[in-house]
Amino acid sequence: MVAKFGGSASGIDGEFVSDIVSRIKHLKQDSKVIAVFSAPMTMHDGKRKSLTDLALYIGRHAEEGIAPDLTPIKQSYQKILNSVSDQYKSECQRVIDSFLAKAEKAFSDAKETKSFANEVRSRALAFSGEILMSNVMSYVLKSNGLKSDAASYDAWPIITDNNIESTNFLASESAARLGPLEELVKNNEVVSIGGFIGKTPDGIETTYERGGSDRTAADLGILFHKKYDTRIDFEKDSAVVSADPRVVTEELEDITLLSYNEARIAGMFGMKILDPIAIKEILENGADMPIIITNMKDPNKTTTILRKSDNQNGHPLKIVTGKKNCAILKIESLATESLLESLKKEKRYSEFVILSPFIKDDIEFTRILFLDADYVKRNERYFLGFDSLATIQYNRGVITLIGDQMWRVHQIVSKASSRIGEAGLNILNMDAQEETSRVIIVVDDSANNMEIAIRAVHSERSKITFS
Repeated sequence: MVAKFGGSASGIDGEFVSDIVSRIKHLKQDSKVIAVFSAPMTMHDGKRKSLTDLALYIGRHAEEGIAPDLTPIKQSYQKILNSVSDQYKSECQRVIDSFLAKAEKAFSDAKETKSFANEVRSRALAFSGEILMSNVMSYVLKSNGLKSDAASYDAWPIITDNNIESTNFLASESAARLGPLEELVKNNEVVSIGGFIGKTPDGIETTYERGGSDRTAADLGILFHKKYDTRIDFEKDSAVVSADPRVVTEELEDITLLSYNEARIAGMFGMKILDPIAIKEILENGADMPIIITNMKDPNKTTTILRKSDNQNGHPLKIVTGKKNCAILKIESLATESLLESLKKEKRYSEFVILSPFIKDDIEFTRILFLDADYVKRNERYFLGFDSLATIQYNRGVITLIGDQMWRVHQIVSKASSRIGEAGLNILNMDAQEETSRVIIVVDDSANNMEIAIRAVHSERSKITFS
């Protein structure tokens, strides 16, 4: 069992660490457990922040010549240290001091060079966040009677390419270096490892993009699935429901079964289930294993994600979700192929959807919906460089209906669009194809338009009939 615990799972300064211990004790009853940890949460300036965000804050100040102050990070780990028994406390304290010294050196390098980027950034985040947390949690687990050890960064199993800050998993190189981790798994009940962090074949520190701990869990599943009966478990504050409970409060339904495809689309379009790239990597590497989303506070509530989910008896419209801060690139269709090839091979970027084309002044244009407008803004010159006629529309929001069996729903598109119209919103674009398991509705992303639209469409879910 590869079990991933995000920052919120451990709570503020480790307040929920005992819950993690209880969950791991349960999981290890019939499995070896590899526990993947994100950086913990803390309070800073009156706000909840992950130590990753806090490290980025310190790094940006270091770039400006401000001396790094790691006091808030140190204080957080000192509180987590209270969960370590006296037998291991001094040893754990030495590990904390050693890792934070490495992090402080990275921040000091950023101050000196006036650049918090690439390897310096990766080192600072790794040694103040995920890798340190995994080592501390190993001592917590030992303190609770579990035979535990932490993966050493000197023999790191997650090998990646040379894109330092948004790196990509190299499966064959990782498999070739899996030996030390395999030994730890054989000799322990639980092995702790930090998520989000990778290492190039030459030993340079790298990081995935945000949400990367999900990818680490998936990568470990890929590496072990041929040798063990492997499952991946994401421990969260909720299993999957039919819409974001922060937006929709009425007629929510627990979703007990999803396909890889449904979960990937839901992740792309705004549901915080798991990083969709994690599923993409599992599929690309030919793996097939159950992914379980567990409500950590009520572990009987789970959602199981399978490669193929033949849930013919359930509601075919599984999820209604929304994604803010999108952008649409309109580009001459003749230039589209070159752009898509470049995005795939050079940028290794896939967070976009191609919408239906249109013709203007006898020229065919392709619409490409990008799910992260900030990425488009950062690379605007790159995108516009492919076509002098290209334009970009920002402030777009996307409501998405998801379900592999939605073709069974009568008039789903007309009913969804009519509900949005009744809510007083204008539909700017719509894309519905039975093969893609999703219906996309584009609206203006302003005020609370997205929330209104999601609630409107979800309210129709309980009323629709299907064959």
